[in-house]
Amino acid sequence: MQVFRGAPFRPAGPCALTIGNFDGLHRGHRAMLDRLVGEAKRLGLPAAVLTFEPHPRELFTPDAAPARLSSLREKLELLRDAGIDRVYLAHFNRPFASLSAEDFAGQIVAQQIGARYVLVGDDFRFGKARSGDNARLAELGHQFGFLAEAMPEISVDGRRASSTAVREALARGDMDSANQLLGRPYSISGRVKHGRKLGREIGFPTANIQVKHNRPPLTGIFVVEVHGLGAPILGAASLGLQPTVDQSGRMSLEVHLLDFAGDIYGQHLRVDFLHKLRDEVKYAGLEPLVAQIKLDVENTRAYYRERHHSERISDPRP
Repeated sequence: MQVFRGAPFRPAGPCALTIGNFDGLHRGHRAMLDRLVGEAKRLGLPAAVLTFEPHPRELFTPDAAPARLSSLREKLELLRDAGIDRVYLAHFNRPFASLSAEDFAGQIVAQQIGARYVLVGDDFRFGKARSGDNARLAELGHQFGFLAEAMPEISVDGRRASSTAVREALARGDMDSANQLLGRPYSISGRVKHGRKLGREIGFPTANIQVKHNRPPLTGIFVVEVHGLGAPILGAASLGLQPTVDQSGRMSLEVHLLDFAGDIYGQHLRVDFLHKLRDEVKYAGLEPLVAQIKLDVENTRAYYRERHHSERISDPRP
């Protein structure tokens, strides 16, 4: 997959294009990308995505911007896995945001990217002050030489599949709903970095995973599955501020890998969040914290046993 950064973009030949933030790449996004890839193959064009960094609301309302569901690296990996050939990564700043709807469609979409087919969501808005809508995009497409189509929203069990719905489910600890909307477990990826080594001292060594943003969409203690070390490894994870042992206010993700030992510093891991055990609590000292961690590990194993027991019942094949 080719990644083009910044604007103006270098022309790379015609393409079929979709436009959006694609934060988290939920099932609605995936349906759009599947349709785009299908149309691109029919037209004999590469499938391309125009996306933005940072998220537009991080520019205009940074204090009220939504928590990110995925880092830039995670988003690019998900787009690659969806069959996208090119990603145009626009630096979303005030000059870019001030482009008129006509300049955005003519200069960016048609001239610099070379779109011949454009697929967007039914609520797509573009141009300065979000002045352009789907009808305007179709008009400008006719003017600048591309066909524009809008795709209706995708629902999952009667709910609109959206990044907002995923964030809301994660915030209330409803991993089943979030993962259903995503079509996969919610995950955070990052490198294992050196920490305070406190977990090792209290008998529960942890992998300290780098968190790219200090405001993830969920916090608490979770049952997780860790990928990147061969077979998936079950773990108990703490994502939050660790108020008992850390007063820095920095967000951290620490995972105790069950039945695993080894030096994994520098490894890039993906942590899949399966189930929320509880919220973070500030304890009076290390002794009650250690007692709770022991219980968290026991509950992690119990959840995993119950899940696999349920899977065997629902799938009776030997």
